[in-house]
Amino acid sequence: MCRLAAWIGAPAPLEKIVIDPTHSLLTQSQDAAEAKLSVNGDGFGIAWYQDGEAQPGLYRDVLPAWSDGNLPSLCRMIRSKVFLAHVRASTGAETSRLNCHPFSYGRWSFMHNGQIGGFSRMRRKLEASLSDALYERRRGSTDSELLFLMMVNEGLERDPNGAVLRVLDRIRAERVSGDKPDRITCVMSDGEKIYALRHASDGRAPTLYYKEGATGTVLASEPLEAGEPDWRAFECDALSVVTKNGAQVEHLRACA
Repeated sequence: MCRLAAWIGAPAPLEKIVIDPTHSLLTQSQDAAEAKLSVNGDGFGIAWYQDGEAQPGLYRDVLPAWSDGNLPSLCRMIRSKVFLAHVRASTGAETSRLNCHPFSYGRWSFMHNGQIGGFSRMRRKLEASLSDALYERRRGSTDSELLFLMMVNEGLERDPNGAVLRVLDRIRAERVSGDKPDRITCVMSDGEKIYALRHASDGRAPTLYYKEGATGTVLASEPLEAGEPDWRAFECDALSVVTKNGAQVEHLRACA
């Protein structure tokens, strides 16, 4: 499983989340405490938003995050009001730049921790649900990228809650007895808000926390400081809308 982190609020350097904390995302890439795998070394990526830009900046590589000498400098120099960061532990797809998170489409960016159970069996049907234009935009082979494009296809731009619900319903309809469970924790942004989803068909969604502060809200797979009491877990089977002022839960009707 992967580890991820995000920020929304006053412009801040990425190092505030990715590098500096005692249990930063970089630390989690080598020593995750709440994941099946403690090491997440199958690539990393960051997406960030700047005022006046219609699309996010994107930097991804196949190196483990701790091995990229450019990362500390980038995280020190890039300041953003909204950014997403991800370190990857593959659940089956090959290690390539195209399979590294975050993914982007238009103004949206997306990253995921988890798996679609039975993905190899249902992949062809799920890909067939995409419009021709979105199918042509698919570059990698992960269930994560396809999950994102399916949400875009189902109207993520105009109705995030409905799009997520329709995609989960479509995946659920393809499940058969014996499939591994769906475990989906994802974070996505349009540059103005962050949307956080935790869902699992067996009730064991990957972890995701948030902490509200004076200048913004930070999200992370694991709290960035040991023993810090202000971190709260996102609800399972819910889509939360996050702004610089905190998180608001929107329950998914079919999952409640």
